Amino acid sequence: MRMVFRWYGEGNDTVTLRQIKQIPGVEGIVWALHDVPAGEEWPMDKIRVYQELADAHGLHLEVVESVNVHEDIKLGLPTRERYIDNYKKTIEKLASVGVKVICYNFMPVFDWVRTDMHKELADGSTALFLEKAKIEAMDPQELVRTIAGNPDFTMPGWEPERLARLSELFDAYRDVSEDDLRDNLRYFLAQIIPTAERCGIQMAIHPDDPPYSVFGLPRIVKNAADLRAILSFADSPANGITLCSGSLGVRQDNDIPAMAREFAGRIPFTHLRNVRVYDNGDFIETSHRAEDGTVDMCGIVQALHESGFAGYARPDHGRHIWEEQCRPGYGLYDRALGIMYLWGIWDALKRGNQNRTGGVHA
Repeated sequence: MRMVFRWYGEGNDTVTLRQIKQIPGVEGIVWALHDVPAGEEWPMDKIRVYQELADAHGLHLEVVESVNVHEDIKLGLPTRERYIDNYKKTIEKLASVGVKVICYNFMPVFDWVRTDMHKELADGSTALFLEKAKIEAMDPQELVRTIAGNPDFTMPGWEPERLARLSELFDAYRDVSEDDLRDNLRYFLAQIIPTAERCGIQMAIHPDDPPYSVFGLPRIVKNAADLRAILSFADSPANGITLCSGSLGVRQDNDIPAMAREFAGRIPFTHLRNVRVYDNGDFIETSHRAEDGTVDMCGIVQALHESGFAGYARPDHGRHIWEEQCRPGYGLYDRALGIMYLWGIWDALKRGNQNRTGGVHA
């Protein structure tokens, strides 16, 4: 398991590269060009800025999250060809600076949804929260005001140029079924996977967050059956999965340790976080500790370890603790605590194997 840490760039993140470097076992950053609109080719000069910053702090930039997919690709419009061509060129550029994994998603309109950015937990910390009944009754524009109304940080997946077209996008998706969206993903992968193979990059699709339809929009990355289908669209190591325990864990019928075992070899990247899911469908993000949520964190890490997982992992969203003022879900303190918890599980599993075999198991 290779530990990495998501970083939003200078001037757009309260966490510094110097701080990231001091977290035990962290070897690289997970990054993106958040100021480049979806569908546009990433400029090489901006890519080089991240490369130089990472190199200066002894960190690699082998994981990108995300190269966003333009809505015209998801909708299957004729204009998608231009955006797919730009995507291929971006893959080639990223490979030239050592990128190995590109995380992306295929969620229509909204990349992720929450109804409260700072819901208070019993211990006084706050975290991202979704109230299911509220999301089912609210107007999408109200959700935009909740999530995109933070002037201090960019909110990936909630870019202003996309939100300005909200009504137009909902109209465009009105007659798009899940099967239609799958067909459009199949087409996209058929176009880009040969480029990714040639460049030595693994594409890793992220599950839907949450893993069910929101505002009537189709969702196609919700469970094991969906992931199985997507892997069949392109039978290549370059067509992979970002196994996100927090997104998939919102559905109680998702057996994430079983997914880790079934899809071993096609999981180049994992997001490891915990959520507590309530009987009414609400959920809140918790500490990474297994007992604090409803996700089998120990079982997931054990399944990855037993499967010989050697890909990249990052602690996903953390709580806001110790009065830290930070991007929602992306502070330093709780994610650093999460890393040490994950390493504790991993090291215990490694020690157990050593005791049983008398050898060393990485």
